[in-house]
Amino acid sequence: MKAEAVQLVADKVRTSVGHVIVGKEAIIDKLLIAMLTSGHVLLEDVPGTGKTMLAKVLAYSLDCKFKRIQFTPDLLPSDLTGIHYYNQQSGQFEFRPGPLFTNVLLADEINRATPRTQSSLLECMEERQVSIDGRTEVLERPFLVIATQNPVENQGTFPLPEAQLDRFLFKLRMGYPSAEEGVAILKRFMEASPMDEVKPVVTREELAAAQEVCSGVKAHPDLLGYIVALAEASRSHEDIHTGISPRGTQALLKASQAYAALQGRDYVTPDDIKALAIPALAHRMLLRGGSRLKPQSAELLVERLLMQIPVPAEADMPVR
Repeated sequence: MKAEAVQLVADKVRTSVGHVIVGKEAIIDKLLIAMLTSGHVLLEDVPGTGKTMLAKVLAYSLDCKFKRIQFTPDLLPSDLTGIHYYNQQSGQFEFRPGPLFTNVLLADEINRATPRTQSSLLECMEERQVSIDGRTEVLERPFLVIATQNPVENQGTFPLPEAQLDRFLFKLRMGYPSAEEGVAILKRFMEASPMDEVKPVVTREELAAAQEVCSGVKAHPDLLGYIVALAEASRSHEDIHTGISPRGTQALLKASQAYAALQGRDYVTPDDIKALAIPALAHRMLLRGGSRLKPQSAELLVERLLMQIPVPAEADMPVR
């Protein structure tokens, strides 16, 4: 499979998602990038903008196991990971896996769960495994977490800690539809929900092959230095308390590789990196003065870093 075949896989998913979701092409493409890199996505916006529906239709479009968890304050870590229970018939303890044992996990309203429960996702998101009662259970690949949260309600919510935010490839906001899109949504859902007609369009084997192609997309050493320069600039910026971590630089590189493959290329360009820098990096920075409550501030800072750091010249980069 080559980069052109990755485009075909992406087009199948775009078409399937497009039967339900009106507009939001940029958001859909970033979810495709997460899917191709086995990255996790945090969808944050006000209620009713289609966060959960977008996550579900993407999952249904893949021939993979899918589970949804409604996060609440009384949710326990064992409700996610599973438990060992005593089977009286066999006389032995047996493991009953929780909903984490799936391919695509929708963590709905993740910030309504307590920090203890939120932290139970840390290991599975990073290492694709779960430790339970001293035993390690490996998760089946692919494994993708799509989490949603509502930023406008503070009562009964628990903000995600920086350690967990850093494990998301992207943090995205849906935004309100335009007037034309709003009319199209009403027409599309007037008689019945198009969700009922969504069927898998990409097999697990096709997805795995596409992921392998993306991981093989070339990136010139100058571009690697460019990504690291962005991270180092964030670490020494006077308005940033905690800069971009090495995990953040790896995430930006992987996302840029997948973005290039979606364009039909087997090499990364500076524009690929610049196009994904904000959704991949802004949520990883902790700003000074409590500016975390204003995500736009972090996005503006990433924009400034992109303007300050010299961009490598593409003419000096042999792609082969």
